[in-house]
Amino acid sequence: MPEVSALALAEGTFSALIFDCDGTLVDTAPAHLRALQVGLAALELTMTPEWYYPRGGLTPDAMWGEYEAHVGVARLPRESLNQRYTAAFQEGLDRLEEVTVIAEVARAWHGRVPMAVASNGRRLNVEASLRATKLLGLFDWVVAAEDVRHGKPEPDVFLEAARRMKVEPEGCIVFEDSNEGLEAARRAGMRAIDIREFFRPER
Repeated sequence: MPEVSALALAEGTFSALIFDCDGTLVDTAPAHLRALQVGLAALELTMTPEWYYPRGGLTPDAMWGEYEAHVGVARLPRESLNQRYTAAFQEGLDRLEEVTVIAEVARAWHGRVPMAVASNGRRLNVEASLRATKLLGLFDWVVAAEDVRHGKPEPDVFLEAARRMKVEPEGCIVFEDSNEGLEAARRAGMRAIDIREFFRPER
């Protein structure tokens, strides 16, 4: 695994920083999985870690679509399912932990360059995760799934973050932990750092 010092950024070589939330700033995957399992239990269904973890970078709608195909259901009652899932996730916020190696980058550059969070997640959960880990105050902008038409791997969330920060996309560096997010950054014309080179949680 590369040394953490490899994350050192040279001042003047970029205009802004954009961070994914889930798996990049905050290790949320176990909490999301528990909440999804709670939501599905009412339907006498479940979701295994082996199925969920490789799909952690998907939007909620994309994940439900793949899960419906996986279990052979035409369409789940998504509204009630999402309500149970969101409630369960909010109840587990005290178990969330920051990804320190990436959070330290945000702390180091706070107030020096514009910084935003751009996530495929819903705003309620994204902001709650950042608030629970005391990271929300580092960022002036949070772009969530509701703010754009298409989630990652489309570039919309990153381009919207750049627009709000009033910087050109090519001046942004993106921190990501998923293939979908890295592809979105590429399509946005931004440089990207795959944080999996520095942080890999034990599952």
